[in-house]
Amino acid sequence: MTTTTFDSPKVLLSAVGTQLGPTDWITITQEQINAFAEATLDNQWIHTDTERAKAGPFGAPIAHGYLTMSLASHFMSELIRVSGISMGINYGVDKVRFPSPVPVGSKLRGRGEIVDVKEVPGGVQATIRVTIERDGADKPAAVVDAISRYLA
Repeated sequence: MTTTTFDSPKVLLSAVGTQLGPTDWITITQEQINAFAEATLDNQWIHTDTERAKAGPFGAPIAHGYLTMSLASHFMSELIRVSGISMGINYGVDKVRFPSPVPVGSKLRGRGEIVDVKEVPGGVQATIRVTIERDGADKPAAVVDAISRYLA
């Protein structure tokens, strides 16, 4: 795993274009998928009915797109560290895409790129494009333009 550390929020202002990562691999389990389905009330068979999903278009249950997207937060914590802050805030996302499915048992990892940074009251706001890769896949599982605020 490679974590990039910045000494202060202001240093991010000159870091646009910086590549981050990759992170360590994590494995997506059926238990994670089921817990996400329960928490979000999204129990569609393609995620939770293992027998029916085996006969479905992917040959196995797949993770929810939003489950995959939510892992961007985990990967961000491994990709980037900003020192000299009072807090970091997940401010939202600008754009999300799901180019390929994530079958149960898939291994995922994150890579990042700092695509925009601007000053905001009390600190900076950074947009980091988190690309969630699936081991062995030609396309990423998700691409998330995550917006974080780093307050001094």
